[in-house]
Amino acid sequence: MNYNSITKALSVLSHEGFHGVVKKIHEGYKQIEGVSYQQWYLSHCPTLDQLSKQREQKFQYNPLISIVTPVYNTPKKFLIAMIESVLDQTYANWELCIADASTNNDTYDTIKDLALKDSRIKVKRVVQNKGISGNSNIALEMASGEYIALLDHDDLLTPDALYEVITNINKDRNTDLLYSDEDKTDETGTNFFAPYFKPDFSIDLLRSNNYICHFLVIKNSLFNEAGKYFCREMDGAQDYDLILRCIEKTKNIKHITRVLYHWRVYKNSTAASASAKPYTHIAGKRALAQHLHRLGIKANVIDAPTHASNQYKILYTLTQTPFVSIIIPTCDHIDDLKKCVKSILDTINYEKYEILIVENNSKQKETFDYYNSLKSNRNIRVIRYPLGFNYSAINNWAIKHAKGEYIVLMNNDIELISYNWLHEMLSYCQRDDVGIVGSKLYYPDQTIQHAGVIIGMGGVADHAFKGAPKNYAGYFGRAILVQNLSAVTAALLMIKRNVFDSISGFDENLAVAFNDVDLCLKTRKNGFLIVFDPDVEAYHYESKSRGCEDTPEKKRRFHQEHNYFYKKWGKHYIDPYYNPNLTVKKNDFSLNLDNV
Repeated sequence: MNYNSITKALSVLSHEGFHGVVKKIHEGYKQIEGVSYQQWYLSHCPTLDQLSKQREQKFQYNPLISIVTPVYNTPKKFLIAMIESVLDQTYANWELCIADASTNNDTYDTIKDLALKDSRIKVKRVVQNKGISGNSNIALEMASGEYIALLDHDDLLTPDALYEVITNINKDRNTDLLYSDEDKTDETGTNFFAPYFKPDFSIDLLRSNNYICHFLVIKNSLFNEAGKYFCREMDGAQDYDLILRCIEKTKNIKHITRVLYHWRVYKNSTAASASAKPYTHIAGKRALAQHLHRLGIKANVIDAPTHASNQYKILYTLTQTPFVSIIIPTCDHIDDLKKCVKSILDTINYEKYEILIVENNSKQKETFDYYNSLKSNRNIRVIRYPLGFNYSAINNWAIKHAKGEYIVLMNNDIELISYNWLHEMLSYCQRDDVGIVGSKLYYPDQTIQHAGVIIGMGGVADHAFKGAPKNYAGYFGRAILVQNLSAVTAALLMIKRNVFDSISGFDENLAVAFNDVDLCLKTRKNGFLIVFDPDVEAYHYESKSRGCEDTPEKKRRFHQEHNYFYKKWGKHYIDPYYNPNLTVKKNDFSLNLDNV
């Protein structure tokens, strides 16, 4: 994984221009193992025999899908390719509704000729261009299907796109909205690159950017309930606005983990660069603000800290100022603890809190001298846990002595570097749908230690992007955007006290390993979200507290906890926030090459 890709891309753009960037993108998607995405994609495409069988497939439910496409001065070869990609669908019950606002007659004539050959193609001439939303609404008025699909005028569907949609709808007739994975293609329409293998539905990632994008299919009844039409004031982000309106009305959302859509890249296309159309960023920001307003959520939408196009950050307003307990288990390592406590006191801007230092069998005189020096601080208490080390048991015991409505769990080898971190965590954790908020942690050498936990990675679970440079954006921004995950590390997290109590706290059978993952999975099982907030940052001097699993006793204990976790959660737990087309053998979100 090339962690300096952004810098290199800017250099290539300066010296070789747009086409040089596209060429480098192709080259950049070569894997270390020698397999390019192009090879991977072709190996995962349905064969001709499979496509033939799809055409013969009889479904119990065969709804009409209306594909809505606004057209405006589309290059002829791209227009024909788009229409042909619809004609090639293995599921036949569709209609293509095209609103043509082109300034030339050739585009309309081309569509009309194809429509004469297939009655499923409908076209309407738009005399005066009404913009992408207005033109889409005209196309929408022609639609009579039970589902509405969105297709841009220069993009391509894979032949099995509608088949996969209908297959999933037949599995669950309550499905209201479906989206798929996607990639990009160049002017030829035969070279494929930059695949986006997405997570299942993540409300916080959606509020950070429109990750759903293509291929999008919406039940017509939901479309109508969500306002029926595209909003012209959202031109450039009209799809984002529509998605936000729809997800306010339903939770029946299905992610299809297959590439069903090829997004065309050419000069000045949105796919080539969001900065080619900067108005899309402004419109997206407006759509997100209106979404929050409709839900009655008090918040401000700002640009993401990276200032990347079409990426956003929400500043939620604190509705209350609850009491917060910060719990730090410790055993000697007094220099680490001093640094940890100092960083809390230096960065905290919140009054209603306490720090509970949980003393666990320290031996050094310096440790107790330090405890004595803290007695004058009314926000700090030292409590003694007299039994042997068991991280889960220590925290369960300490939380019983805590006063807070919200609990911050913190290792003694954490050094906070974000001001406003407690306010930031509270602003997310206060939401009714959130149970836990996690942080972004760095090694002292300025590399990422934790950017969320992926279940199944490296065996049971591992940290995303571990070892990457501190400022690395990650796969489609996954290292820098607020998002939902299955788990985060307890080295620095916040949890609601009532949520902790409702799941009976930590499982004390997991004394050292996987206890935080287990805590998060129990929280998710009870219906609460886990939020990874990369704007809560700290250094984590990992392994200083306990050391590595380097003795026979520690190795034996690790394997016992490993087996216990597997037995409890199952070997085949599938992480909904990590796409199965990505490998679990590395933590860089590279391709899963097992089936190539």
